[in-house]
Amino acid sequence: MRYQVPQFIEIEDKIIGPLTIKQFVYLVGGGGMAFIFYTFLPIYISIFLIAGIIPLSLALAFYKINNKPFIDFLESAFVYYTKQNLYIWKKETRNKAIATTAPDTTVNQIYVPRLSDSKLKELSWSLDINENLNPLTGEGGKNTK
Repeated sequence: MRYQVPQFIEIEDKIIGPLTIKQFVYLVGGGGMAFIFYTFLPIYISIFLIAGIIPLSLALAFYKINNKPFIDFLESAFVYYTKQNLYIWKKETRNKAIATTAPDTTVNQIYVPRLSDSKLKELSWSLDINENLNPLTGEGGKNTK
């Protein structure tokens, strides 16, 4: 049997005109809050609150930062500012003496083993068949549990 696989699973459905459910709720909530402020508060206070609510509801509905909804940005900012931060600063004293000799050129180098193509194929094959194989020596046995 053949089944049709959904193609656009990351795109929200447009339910109410060109808006998704979330966008509609953000816009209606912002409009409702603006109406409540206008109705129950004096006009000089409500204008300042409405001037903050309307852009916030528009940003929640439509604005994206790095392809993420604005609500994720607000949540991250809230968590960052409310969590307890610990800043550690360690003052380092710098020596002002100038070195008169050439710097030491002998540096401890880490030995990194190189794998040849045949060893690499062996290792790949052993990983494919779940075999314990030492990549440096090529020795090992099957995984017995």
